[in-house]
Amino acid sequence: MSNNNLVTELAGRLGGIAIVSSDITDDDLKGIDIESIIARIRNHFGRGEATAILTKELLGEIMKEKEEYPEQNKVEVVRSSDFKPVAKDIKEDFAIRNVDIEKTAGRVSDFAVFFNDRLKKIKAIISEGQNSRASGMVYNIENIKKYAGGREVVIAGMVYEKRVTQNGNLLVKLEDETGIATVIFNKPSKESSNIDNELWSTANKTINDEVIAVRGKISGPWVIARALIYPDVPVHQHKKTEDDIAIAFMSDVHVGSKLFVQKQFDRFLEWMNGKHEYMRGLAEKTKYIVVSGDLVDGIGVYPNQEKELAIDDIYKQYTELFNLFSKIPEYVHIFLLTGNHDAVQRAEPQPRLPGEFYKDFKLSNIHLVSNPGYVTLNGVRILGYHGTSLDSVIQGIPGCSYSKPEGAMLELLKRRHLSPIYGDNPIVPSKNDSMVIDKVPDIMHMGHLHKNGYTEYHGTLIINSGTWQARTGFQVRMGHIPTPAMLPVHETRHGVMSVVDFNNEFN
Repeated sequence: MSNNNLVTELAGRLGGIAIVSSDITDDDLKGIDIESIIARIRNHFGRGEATAILTKELLGEIMKEKEEYPEQNKVEVVRSSDFKPVAKDIKEDFAIRNVDIEKTAGRVSDFAVFFNDRLKKIKAIISEGQNSRASGMVYNIENIKKYAGGREVVIAGMVYEKRVTQNGNLLVKLEDETGIATVIFNKPSKESSNIDNELWSTANKTINDEVIAVRGKISGPWVIARALIYPDVPVHQHKKTEDDIAIAFMSDVHVGSKLFVQKQFDRFLEWMNGKHEYMRGLAEKTKYIVVSGDLVDGIGVYPNQEKELAIDDIYKQYTELFNLFSKIPEYVHIFLLTGNHDAVQRAEPQPRLPGEFYKDFKLSNIHLVSNPGYVTLNGVRILGYHGTSLDSVIQGIPGCSYSKPEGAMLELLKRRHLSPIYGDNPIVPSKNDSMVIDKVPDIMHMGHLHKNGYTEYHGTLIINSGTWQARTGFQVRMGHIPTPAMLPVHETRHGVMSVVDFNNEFN
C-alpha cells in the first residue's frame, strides 16, 4: 500500500496553483522528474484554464505533452573590429559551491533539527570569532539558574520573543536546547550614556528566530543586558586579483514579461561586444557575469499574471533567456542563480534550474547555481542570493527600507543568516540550515527588490543589482521606484566598482 509520499509532495508544491485529485497515487508519479512535472503543471494552469483541479486524466495528458521548443536561432556574435577584450586572454578560474537541499516530510521534528543546526552553527561563529565580549560564554542557558544574583554571564540563543514591558523596558527571551532566558534591556533615560542608548537602539532591531549573544548580570529571574553581540563578519581585507578583470552583476531579468526592457538589454549585449565607446574599457575587462535570480517572469507566480506576459509558455521564456545570453562573448562566463519567479520550488534554499529548460543549449560558458550559492572567481568569493527574505527584514527591522536595499542586506550579513525570520519566507527544513553564512564573502550580491544599492561593510562589498524590468503596477501601488538596466561592474584588481547605465543612448 502506497504512503503517497510523492502525491503529498506534489500537492504541497502546487499549493495555490492546483488541487491534486484524490485519484492520483504514487504509482502515477513513479519514475518521473518531479521538478519537471511541477513545471509543466504550472505552465498548464498558467494558460487560463477554467478549472484548478489536477485530475488523473489531466496529469496523464500533461505528462504526454510534446516538449515544444522553437528552433534555436544560430546567433552570430559580431564584434566591433577595434574591440580588444583583455578578458579573452585571461584563463577562467572559478569554483561553484551549491547549497545542500535535503527534502524532508516537514514534520515538527524536522523543524526542530533545522533550527538547532542554525543555533549550533551561529553560536560557534560567535564563540570562535574575534569578539572578546563573547569570551566565557555559558553554553547551556539552563545552567544560569545555578548562578547567584549579580554574576556576569554571556549567553547565546535564538530570539523566541521580543516585547516592550509596562515600564518601557525591552524584554527579549532567548532559547537554546536546554531552556529559555529572559533578558531585559533597560529603557534609556536622560542620564543614560551613549553606550546605553546605542545598546537600546541595537536591541530594538532584534528579530524573531535570529541567534545572538548577550552579556549581562543576573538579577532574579532576569539577565540585565550590558552588551548585545551579533555573530557578524570580522574586519577583513577585501580580496583583489593580479589579473585586471571585471565582474558584472545582474538580477531580476524577467524575460517573458511585457515589461522586460528589451531595448536596454540589447544595448547591454552590444556593449559587451564592443559596439559602444561608452565605458568600453570596462567591457573589455569583463570576464564574469553573476545573475542572482528571477531569470524569467515565470507562469502562475501571482494572480492574473498571464495578462502581463509577452511569452506565456515557461519553456519559451527560458529559450528566449538562453538565446539572449548566447549573444554574450564566449570567453565571458555566466553564473545563473534561481529566484522566486523561476521554475523551481518556492521554498528556500532553491535548487539549480532543472535540465529540461536548457537541454538544447550546450554553452560551455553558462553555469547553473543554486539559490543561495557561493561562486569563487579568480579567488574572489561571492555569495549570491536572490533576496526574497529582504521583504521580511525590511518590515521587521527599524530603519530598513525598499529604497536602500543595501541596508537590509547589511543586517543579514551581521546576523550571518540569509533568512532569519521564519514564516514570511518559506524554507525547506532539513538537518542542515544552508541559509547560514558560514563563509565570509568578499562580495555579497542580491536582487529581488528591483532597486540598485551598494555599500561596504568590514571588507565585504554589498551589491544589489536592480532589475531589467520596468515599473510594475504592483510597484506603482506600493510606491516602489525600480532602477532598471543599471549594471554594477566590479574591477577586481583595483577594487573599484562602476555602474553602467543602459537607459540612455550612447555611442
